[in-house]
Amino acid sequence: MKKAAVHNLGCKVNAYEAEAMQQMLEEHGYEIVPFSEKADVYVINTCSVTNVADKKSRQMLRRAKRQNPQGIVVAAGCYVQTGKEQDLADCEIDILIGNNKKHDLIALLEEFEKQRHKKQAEIVDINAPTEYEPLSIGRSAEHTRAFLKVQDGCNQFCSYCIIPYARGRVRSRSIKEALEEARRLAANGHKELVLTGIHLSSYGADCGTDLLHLIQAVHEVEGIRRIRLGSLEPKVVTREFAKKLSGMPKVCPHFHLSLQSGCDTVLKRMNRKYTAKEYRESCEYLREFFEHPAITTDVIVGFPGETEEEFEVTRRFLQEVGFFEVHVFPYSKRQGTKAAQMQGQVSEGVKTFRSRILTEDKKGMGEAFASWYQGRFVEVLWEEETCLEGKRCYIGHTPEYVKTVYFGGEHLENKLVRGIVKRQLESHVLELETDSIENID
Repeated sequence: MKKAAVHNLGCKVNAYEAEAMQQMLEEHGYEIVPFSEKADVYVINTCSVTNVADKKSRQMLRRAKRQNPQGIVVAAGCYVQTGKEQDLADCEIDILIGNNKKHDLIALLEEFEKQRHKKQAEIVDINAPTEYEPLSIGRSAEHTRAFLKVQDGCNQFCSYCIIPYARGRVRSRSIKEALEEARRLAANGHKELVLTGIHLSSYGADCGTDLLHLIQAVHEVEGIRRIRLGSLEPKVVTREFAKKLSGMPKVCPHFHLSLQSGCDTVLKRMNRKYTAKEYRESCEYLREFFEHPAITTDVIVGFPGETEEEFEVTRRFLQEVGFFEVHVFPYSKRQGTKAAQMQGQVSEGVKTFRSRILTEDKKGMGEAFASWYQGRFVEVLWEEETCLEGKRCYIGHTPEYVKTVYFGGEHLENKLVRGIVKRQLESHVLELETDSIENID
């Protein structure tokens, strides 16, 4: 039996696609082994979101060839679309597969086996595809939660982002196909689905529907108990959108709204399509219709031209809105984007300093959010058994994605329970009262 190893770099969409390619290999008789082992085929699903991601992609491709010079090295994904031809050639890649062509993996492997001297390539002009790529999974490596990719591509063209050039324009999966996969995942025991895409808020823009209709359809799938949403653009969260979501009990009140900056002048340079005021309104709509929603976000510090005053505007905005979690990223120049050519590039020292300030600020936000649950009933989906504080316990998450532990019980994996929060452990981890657990499966 031939052996294959799959390694993923990058986002949740990439992880989904890597899982889909791995299942394709398994279905065609390959034994899947760890990437560190010798394999006949190495598949690296590359990332190109930053220059550092490009470098990591090249490193993994070269590592694969070193591990088995006779093995077939497959480079798939974003770096294949955006990388320089000479850089790709230097990595000794045998098969190149661009985005929207990963479903051709098996055919390309078979063709390469026939003509081992000839490099195989399946790369398209990523701006041309209008059809959603037919990739799917039947199960996930996680026993409780599975990602369901429903959208690809992006039409936003933020000034710092290479993704539209790597992924192409918006392409949506049909609701029919999404439901078929959701039912398969439910039949395999997955109780929680995470709807994901490159720009999830654009779902349906190319085919006359919208994200809300998709959520409503998935909500009807028997066996699915929770639905999480991937990253959303603030402007999709209108009052009506929030109200309708709140009427679907399977939808988790856990919302990631991309911010990037709380300062309007920086948002304009970033080519983001909203103002700080509009972002704040979206948060207020969610809080109007959900009792205690977890709102998380991303912030880029040190964007070209960001002054000390602009940074302080963002800092105050974060404190005023109040988030469950803030992911802080120092701006990373990406060649090929407009931002890389902008005047006023901020020094690495300043970016590091500002990142530390926001990272320190955010600590209290998560703890304050979690403290609200003290003495309250919460619902938890248990995911795994582990050891904490030297004792056996189960770890899971509430619908708001607050990590929760329970020191006791047996065979709780993939079980839904209700219990009273006893205390808050380190960071924002909750512990349930031992005698309060009630199975609600």
